[in-house]
Amino acid sequence: MAETDVFSYRSHFPCSAEDLYTWHSRPGALERLIPPWERTSVVSRKGGVAPGGRVEMRMHLGPIPYRWVAHHVEDRPGVMFRDIQQNGPFASWSHTHLFQPHETGATLEDRIEFSLPAHALLPGFVKANVHRVLERTFPYRHATLYQDLLLHKAYSKTPLKILISGSSGVLSRALVPFLTTGGHQVWRLVRRPADLSKQEIHWDPAAGVIDTKSIPDIDAVIHLAGEYIGLNRWSPEKKKRVMDSRVQGTSLLARTVAAMPNPPKVFLSASAIGYYGDSRQRAITEDTPPGGDFISEVCYNWEEAATPAREAGIRTILMRIGVVLTPRGGALKQILVTSPIGFFRRFGSGKHYISWISIDDVIGAMLHCMVCPDLEGPVNLVAPHPVTNEDLMRTLARVIHRPLLPALSDGLLKTIYGQMATEILLSGNDVSTAKLTASGFRFRHPTLEGLLLNQLGRGSRVPSE
Repeated sequence: MAETDVFSYRSHFPCSAEDLYTWHSRPGALERLIPPWERTSVVSRKGGVAPGGRVEMRMHLGPIPYRWVAHHVEDRPGVMFRDIQQNGPFASWSHTHLFQPHETGATLEDRIEFSLPAHALLPGFVKANVHRVLERTFPYRHATLYQDLLLHKAYSKTPLKILISGSSGVLSRALVPFLTTGGHQVWRLVRRPADLSKQEIHWDPAAGVIDTKSIPDIDAVIHLAGEYIGLNRWSPEKKKRVMDSRVQGTSLLARTVAAMPNPPKVFLSASAIGYYGDSRQRAITEDTPPGGDFISEVCYNWEEAATPAREAGIRTILMRIGVVLTPRGGALKQILVTSPIGFFRRFGSGKHYISWISIDDVIGAMLHCMVCPDLEGPVNLVAPHPVTNEDLMRTLARVIHRPLLPALSDGLLKTIYGQMATEILLSGNDVSTAKLTASGFRFRHPTLEGLLLNQLGRGSRVPSE
């Protein structure tokens, strides 16, 4: 038999072995467990964890992409399942997921046996590097699973039928797997021809068209669609697309659900803390009036477009979302991609506040808002500890161990980006979480450094018992 290496990682969870197995067997489990710092995506899948199931992924070895195909070959419901590499960089790869009862819950052990081409002849550091990657990956996987299970235990006792727009965006790509692993059913609005077998529903907000006949009786709507603002100059055409995409889509969806014979109980509509504009006020609440810039105008009209749902008696929540930090997209990805050597010390003075939030807390807060009957109207979705732009860059440099570079002047940024620089890169606000926390929500990542350590693979763990 060829020589192999063995890696094992084990954690205790406050649930049954059957609960752990069930979570892993649901759609979206793999997507939830892919580390956000890796450029990995699921290309296709067939079946589940039972023998015959197949998953194809696109992965990267440095800048080089490669294809990984895994087959599920063994399954004992509630006890274990195993998959093996069919196509990939290893000579052999076997991953066994073991679920065992424990006196205070259950234990999950991920056991991997692998060999590399010419395994016995390779120097030790090559195999040690594989272990280092696994030692970075599996603490993240287990910590994510642990926190997801806690949220679903609190909020997912009753499975919901949920309609989601903006399903191709960064938020939805995290939200959908989070919901389906909790036992909820998700239908997605798409602009391309819909695949009904995948619970897709066609719509065209610009044309005012939505396939209402394909929408089942749903419990909730989460509306996230809208033109990406982007980090570039705003032409008049771009600003019109940003405004129209939000107002037209929200209005169409709000009017559609309001007219349903059995309307959903709750309508969650995205907005942003840009509603408040560039403010020096501290601890801004949902009662603060809108600012006077373009982004504030967009957010105001965006929220007003949801009025038909509220007037129809549907509990309507206007999610004023902060700066979502994830290496998979948005501001953090842009900073990481454009800062291979180091991080600019600050943008302009660096004193403007950034009300950030982790992507896991955004999707957790959405589930909380769906099932919390006392929440209504605007709700700030931000972390409890905003930081200045300068603090953000310093913390990021410390976590990743890169140097700080000279600051970018506000004049240079305005010259390059125009109005976008003034309203996005050089503005900010300090937004309060009082309404959200008073409703009982608890943050997974309350501090910036803790979030960055988790999302960049620098430190994750399941809480000790």
